[in-house]
Amino acid sequence: MTLRGQLTLLYSGAFVVCGAALLGVPLLQASESSPVPGQPGVPPGAGPSSDGVGVRQELVVSSLVGLALTVVVAVVLGWLIAGRLLRPLRTITATAREISASNLHRRLGVNRRDDEFRQLAAVLDDLFARLEASFEAQRRFVANASHELRTPLTAERTLLQVALADPDATADDLRAACREVLTLGTQQERLIDALLTLAGSESGIEHRRPLDVAEIVGGVLRGREGITGERRPAPTTGDPHLVESLVANLVDNAVRHNVDDGWVEVTTGTVEGRARLTVRNTGPEIPAEDVARLLEPFQQLGGARIRHGGGYGLGLPIVRAIADAHRATLDVRPREGGGLDVTVTF
Repeated sequence: MTLRGQLTLLYSGAFVVCGAALLGVPLLQASESSPVPGQPGVPPGAGPSSDGVGVRQELVVSSLVGLALTVVVAVVLGWLIAGRLLRPLRTITATAREISASNLHRRLGVNRRDDEFRQLAAVLDDLFARLEASFEAQRRFVANASHELRTPLTAERTLLQVALADPDATADDLRAACREVLTLGTQQERLIDALLTLAGSESGIEHRRPLDVAEIVGGVLRGREGITGERRPAPTTGDPHLVESLVANLVDNAVRHNVDDGWVEVTTGTVEGRARLTVRNTGPEIPAEDVARLLEPFQQLGGARIRHGGGYGLGLPIVRAIADAHRATLDVRPREGGGLDVTVTF
């Protein structure tokens, strides 16, 4: 049964029950007012007169007819009222179907009083806005990824073509060209690994396990020198491999985008029962308005995708994706004098 049919049944059923109760009152009164032999004040052998019986029969018939008419009127009114109340919902459904089928730029924009339908329209408009932003980010990501993957392939092809086209090329020249091709291949492997990590973290977590962020940080920093910070126990649940990738990307990002004689500080602990990881570093000045852009793939300082030390602008996007997969809070703030303060609260 449709929602309109259910509402009609609800309205008409309640109306019929109330009508039956009201129509039953006169019948009950007529029955109580009829003389019954044996009652005080009623002579023996006395009973209801034929006139009284006829009146009660007419009353019963008229009551049933009235109840039948009440049922018909209740069903019709219930159907009309339900249709009137559900009209905004039908409008929202039709518009939402058109938006999802054609483009996500439109919005419902239901101009009604602040009721449930307007709240539903607002939720759907917010959903469409987030879907549009997600699709736009996906298109930009695919375009940037294809460009980044095509660049080393083009460079490799150029190196090989130049080496093969040179009739005077020596063995040392060919070895140098091969070494450059291997270097470009290594860069491709790093880029593909980063893209796979980003895609895997965005797909979510299937199984959570207990882990300690401090232990993972200790494993990532093993063998690294010059990184300070107090590491207290920070127990939580999640995917240890993804959390390790999050820590590694934050540390690599802090080391890569630093200045001479700079420092990197990594601290762990718990705040109000929640595990917290903080990575702070010195570095170049970062405007506050550029922080959100740095969380997008292939975006780096100055608006250009310049590889500082071999970076591709995927470190912070991977961190954000892993934090979202763990339902953690990511707070990225520029430091006065340069650098970033990045805090992940699980």
